[in-house]
Amino acid sequence: MEWRGRRGSRNIEDRRSQGSSAGRAGGIGGVGLLAVVVIGYFLGIDVTGLLQDPGAGVPSGPVELTEADQQAAEFVSVTLADTEEVWARLFPDQLDRTYTPAVLVLYKGATQSPCGGASGASGPFYCPGDNKVYLDTEFFTTMEDRLGAGGDFAAAYVVAHEIAHHVQDELGILSEANQLRAQVSEADSNEISVRIELQADCLAGIWAGQAQAQIGSIEPGDFEEALNAAHQIGDDTLARHAGREVMPHTFTHGTSAQRSRWFQTGLKSGQIAECDTFTANRL
Repeated sequence: MEWRGRRGSRNIEDRRSQGSSAGRAGGIGGVGLLAVVVIGYFLGIDVTGLLQDPGAGVPSGPVELTEADQQAAEFVSVTLADTEEVWARLFPDQLDRTYTPAVLVLYKGATQSPCGGASGASGPFYCPGDNKVYLDTEFFTTMEDRLGAGGDFAAAYVVAHEIAHHVQDELGILSEANQLRAQVSEADSNEISVRIELQADCLAGIWAGQAQAQIGSIEPGDFEEALNAAHQIGDDTLARHAGREVMPHTFTHGTSAQRSRWFQTGLKSGQIAECDTFTANRL
């Protein structure tokens, strides 16, 4: 991905120099709480722990930012700007609506959100309580070293996936889906969660295709990096790597094949309407 020297987003809230915040966030309930449980994790990590003050015991105070930290922040800012450019065009073109960008919070160690605490263990997440994405860029290292999902476009896919949850929020999809999840069985609730995540993968695929056609930032091998990342974070693949039994009824994000397929659907179609995972007979 060609990103160096390009325009960054103004919608970055950089909390890294503040250090870790060990204070407990105010309690939330209803749709806000349910939403962070549904979509507040990216790699199959149960984020109910986010509501148990993960910042406790983490030293607070200023932290030193390395050159790698600064480059990662610049990369995220440029990627975020690209998502803003793409969705600002697609919303009026395909939906006759105006897109309102999300804010992306960069933090290091731990911080707080209306959806609870955020830490490196939680992974990146979108909080509908304040329309912000929370990201510790150290997560990119985790992706590469522990999950075999390296490359700058794999990291861009992470940002695009979380922004896709904001797109869902803008369209009212999240609130409707979360209300339904509260009324059904656990198995049905998990299936709805899978459809939320696969739609976000599809929307991320749309962004990737438009980044090539509209912005021209794609380099050879970029799409392959994103598809590999989608594969590596499938529920079935994560379960196998963790030595756990693969139990489809517990899936919340979709299999590797499903995640890759829906990313490709968005990539090839470029149409938001083609990302309707909620009426799809085959995921």
